[in-house]
Amino acid sequence: MRLMGIDYGDARVGIALSDPLMIMSQGYKTIKNDGTDALFEEIAAIIKEKEVTKIVIGLPKNMDNSQGFRTDATMEFAEKLKTFTDVEMDFSDERLTTVSAHGFLNEMNVRGKKRKGAVDTLSAALILETYMKKKGLC
Repeated sequence: MRLMGIDYGDARVGIALSDPLMIMSQGYKTIKNDGTDALFEEIAAIIKEKEVTKIVIGLPKNMDNSQGFRTDATMEFAEKLKTFTDVEMDFSDERLTTVSAHGFLNEMNVRGKKRKGAVDTLSAALILETYMKKKGLC
């Protein structure tokens, strides 16, 4: 049993997984979002392979807690993902996760092509970690 964290983006989707005891989260991979069903099929395959029991999707809110166009795009992504899996889904506020991920990668001196995918994967891990802390899992 694992949780999956998702950082949805127009170009890339970051994926994170919890450990089987649901104590900690770690980045798993970044998937290119090419606008086709291949993205959803790949996520569904990971869900099945890793025995994911719940998906946590980062919900991009504005700093004043309002929802904008990015929230709508994320909700559309979630609705389409529901057609590929019957795993329960929840949402977690993702404000500043990308900023935190960039800060961490700056400290680690990660540059170039590696950085693009790493930001999305790390953001997914931060989304999942925030959710797990809020639920008292870690």
